[in-house]
Amino acid sequence: MFNSINSLNNNKWSQILKNKINEAEFENRWFTKNFILNNLKYWGKKLNKKRLFDWSKNYNIKDESKKVAIIMAGNFPLAGMHDLVCVLLSCNEAVIKPSSKDRVLITFLVNFLHEKFPLSKNFVSINNDKLTNFEMVIATGSNNTHKYFEYYFKNKKSLLRKNRNSIAVLDGNETKKEISKLAEDVFLYFGLGCRNVSKIYIPKNYDFDKLFEGFKFYKHLIKHNKYFNNYNYQKTIKIMNNESFIDYEYFLLAKSKLLSPPISILYYDFYDKLSTVEKEIEKNKSLIQCVVSNLNIKNSIKFGESQKPNLDQYADNVDTLNFLLTSS
Repeated sequence: MFNSINSLNNNKWSQILKNKINEAEFENRWFTKNFILNNLKYWGKKLNKKRLFDWSKNYNIKDESKKVAIIMAGNFPLAGMHDLVCVLLSCNEAVIKPSSKDRVLITFLVNFLHEKFPLSKNFVSINNDKLTNFEMVIATGSNNTHKYFEYYFKNKKSLLRKNRNSIAVLDGNETKKEISKLAEDVFLYFGLGCRNVSKIYIPKNYDFDKLFEGFKFYKHLIKHNKYFNNYNYQKTIKIMNNESFIDYEYFLLAKSKLLSPPISILYYDFYDKLSTVEKEIEKNKSLIQCVVSNLNIKNSIKFGESQKPNLDQYADNVDTLNFLLTSS
């Protein structure tokens, strides 16, 4: 199914998928068709026998099923997919509580599994009501919902996630191709994912024109009504508050010490020495999902890879499979 989405031919499930993509876009305007297809293509490449075997071979997987509740996020299409794959690969039973923002795609996926693999009805289900009768829980949400999760699941073995952001560190020597790949890290899914780069660290006297040229592939985002409204609102607020910013006409570049900007804004900050940035990264490691850079920074990834993680690159750097396979 994932590998056939490019053609969306007329067989039953491809047609259903085409309809569900349209429905998902209608229900959540942040889920554009292109962004939905982008994530489906990603999973189409990742879910093959060799990749799954190479990933799981280093774990002691036993056929000892436990019921695992998965409370999924909805900030981008199929945001909870990796957790579902982890639960199934660990031979556990998944009880999914989808986000109201991503109900259509997750429900489609589960229905597809049930028809193509009837036995999956025994270990994959959706529960839109209050969750009961489960042994473990994986819950992803905002900083506010995290407090609720901590209280509600205090007597359960739990893996709880809250807001994070990603950063990029530049030195000014990046090629046009690298900057265009950085644009993917920034703008894919409108920047709503925790793996989206929300702030860049740059040397003083950095040539901002490089960003203008490298990022312009995504200037079409300004035609999206909800994105434009955010851009226009944030621009108005900054003008009214007499705040300095650079207007690229489809996003705003603003200097800040913070990591988490509003939609349509990319934060930046200057640095003198790389060691200064590394100290910032260490200080804020609980707030940072990933670091994108060509520089010699610990655990950094290359430009264009923030939204293409390997299967063993876990959210919050917490090994989900190990969590599921550990009894206590």
